[in-house]
Amino acid sequence: MPTINWTDSLNLLSKLTPKRALNAAKVFSSYYISKWTGKPVQWGYPISLSFEPTTSCNLRCPECPSGLRAFTRPTGMLKNDFFRDTIDQVHKELLYLIFYFQGEPYLNRDFLDMVQYASAKGIYTATSTNAHYLNDENARKTVESGLDRLIISIDGTTQDVYEQYRIGGRLDKVLEGARNIVKWKKELKSKTPFVFFQFLVVKPNEHQIEDVKRLAAEVGVDEVRFKTAQIYDYEHGNELIPTLDKFSRYRRKTDGTYAIKSGLSNHCWKLWHANVITWDGLVVPCCFDKDAMHQLGNLKMQSFKEVWNNDNYRQFRRELMQSRKNIDICANCSEGTKVWG
Repeated sequence: MPTINWTDSLNLLSKLTPKRALNAAKVFSSYYISKWTGKPVQWGYPISLSFEPTTSCNLRCPECPSGLRAFTRPTGMLKNDFFRDTIDQVHKELLYLIFYFQGEPYLNRDFLDMVQYASAKGIYTATSTNAHYLNDENARKTVESGLDRLIISIDGTTQDVYEQYRIGGRLDKVLEGARNIVKWKKELKSKTPFVFFQFLVVKPNEHQIEDVKRLAAEVGVDEVRFKTAQIYDYEHGNELIPTLDKFSRYRRKTDGTYAIKSGLSNHCWKLWHANVITWDGLVVPCCFDKDAMHQLGNLKMQSFKEVWNNDNYRQFRRELMQSRKNIDICANCSEGTKVWG
């Protein structure tokens, strides 16, 4: 379980309004009724959304469609006017907004303007970055935008290890970016964004787990969190699967092949409280649908609230509760195998 950071937690709670609290109560109750009865019931609207600023990325990470340049869907940049229109539809119920799905958010020139717009609506905002674009100016603008949480991906404490997964990346740029953010938080006397290093544990870097904790303390970020890696080709083993069982999503079976640790129960909290919107307006169930194969709606054709309760959504929830393991994006799901630190 993660260590609770009270400053960050209280900041999140400060975003609650009576309407958001009532909406959250509706979502929670409908989820548990669905779980207990085995029949999908959906009340309220999402507590959390993920919006994709772009599919573009400067790195070539081996288990990422952006890095591999391997999307089967169109690529592009989220437009500010479309983003604002969608936020206007949902902001009264929405508590948490994640500016991330695929790609590097800072490649979208309007990214921080969008953060500022959502922050002005009282929504808790977060993003994940490889930190290569956090120069002094962008770091200052990030703090000024009102961003509440900044996740910095750092998967090695030396360049030779870091670049084994973050192909094309430079560790010195990551550290420079992190230090810029820490500096501007102090300069502007801002408690936000809450900054943490996210360390994706794979076999090449698992020996640096303690090192990254020391590095985080030296740089001055708020926390380190460890993430298990999703491996697409895992059944017969993979050079990225860690040897440390705690940090692996997979277990080795007696026949030498690998299986996912988590049991795929026929329910999923994410499908009740959150979803993902691609840069071009497609609504998909969660972040595991990287190629947007399960399109539940299109916000260029329907309002968000129409999509949330449409036939596609109802059918997907029904299928999940009948046999989750038969849905492809659920077959490699990590729910229940997260590691924080």
